Amino acid sequence: MKKQEVFQAYQDYIMPTYSRLPLIFVKGKGMKLVDVDGRQYLDFFPGWGVSALGHCHPKVVSAVREQIGKLIHLPNNYLSLQQARLAKELIYWAFPGKVFFANSGAEANEAAVKLARAYGSKDGRYEIISFKNSFHGRTLAALTMTGQSKYQEGFQPLPAGFRSVPFNDIKALKETVTEKTVAVIIELIQGEGGINVADKDYIVSIRKLCDEKKLLLIIDEVQTGIGRTGKMFAYEHYGIAPDVITLAKALGGGLPIGVMIVKKEMADILTAGKHASTFGGSPLVSKAALAVLKAIQKEKLLANVRKMGGYLKESLLELAGRHKAIKEIRGIGLMLGVELAIEGKPIVEECLNHGLLINCAQGNVLRLLPALNVEKKQIDRAVNILDRALSKSSLA
Repeated sequence: MKKQEVFQAYQDYIMPTYSRLPLIFVKGKGMKLVDVDGRQYLDFFPGWGVSALGHCHPKVVSAVREQIGKLIHLPNNYLSLQQARLAKELIYWAFPGKVFFANSGAEANEAAVKLARAYGSKDGRYEIISFKNSFHGRTLAALTMTGQSKYQEGFQPLPAGFRSVPFNDIKALKETVTEKTVAVIIELIQGEGGINVADKDYIVSIRKLCDEKKLLLIIDEVQTGIGRTGKMFAYEHYGIAPDVITLAKALGGGLPIGVMIVKKEMADILTAGKHASTFGGSPLVSKAALAVLKAIQKEKLLANVRKMGGYLKESLLELAGRHKAIKEIRGIGLMLGVELAIEGKPIVEECLNHGLLINCAQGNVLRLLPALNVEKKQIDRAVNILDRALSKSSLA
């Protein structure tokens, strides 16, 4: 297809559910994307963090090629060698428990909702508390948990049993818990909310509250999990253990996966027939996920995230010293936000003109999620492009 034919096909045949840039990418390798005209881009926001090892990582490609010629899909009423291996590996990294496999973060969060309600059903508890500016997915329950009304407009009436409170405000949370509350779900770094980081004392207090009230603590690690913050899971920075974590994005290496990990003592709540996923944990995606975890270990990528995350943050802080448009730099590891005093869209577009792909959340927070194996020279190039883009802003 020619470029214009692609544009026309999208207009004629694909629903307008995304704000799409007029870019047609045909090839990717590492942190580089190549468009249909052969122009190269440095990708500092690879698929909302999905391509966390960069595009087409050799270990993932090799694993997929090997598996696709053997067995692609199995229904989950049979046993899968690759799924068993992946579950064992995930529990090794997380905590003693069990795994449920799905296809996306939203599905993992939906599973967590059902688990929580099943857990509370014996004493009539069903309410789940989330946080303002959170984002948990676009299925109906996940959307209702999302603490941003703009995503909920037009979909009322929303399911009952969900409440949202201000982030980093333990008093507001305590005042919202009732005899109907069964769980609290939180992102330790709110991605779509603008890279808002939970305070350590706040999370420790939430864990204590959940223990006292017999509430499940569900941590949404869909974007923070699998090495993004310099540890395999972000909750490790906080010195607590959750009851449930949800994963997706980076784990599949580009293939669709969702995971819910549940503490062992409550992992048998969802029994046969209570929940299911046709494609969850297929041999193909499980093999890819195993390759992702192997690459993180073999290439010492957690250490690289800590080192390069620190370097990127320092570089951005230096940039803030030269540009009045920058209000704050925040985040952990390679999940960083640059809050601006101006609208972020023109900066994103100017970076794009110079071959850098980044994202903007909440209208004025530039979101950077480079691959876990990013190198210093790539950071230098990205920061240089961002510097040039900011120099053209109204507050330069």
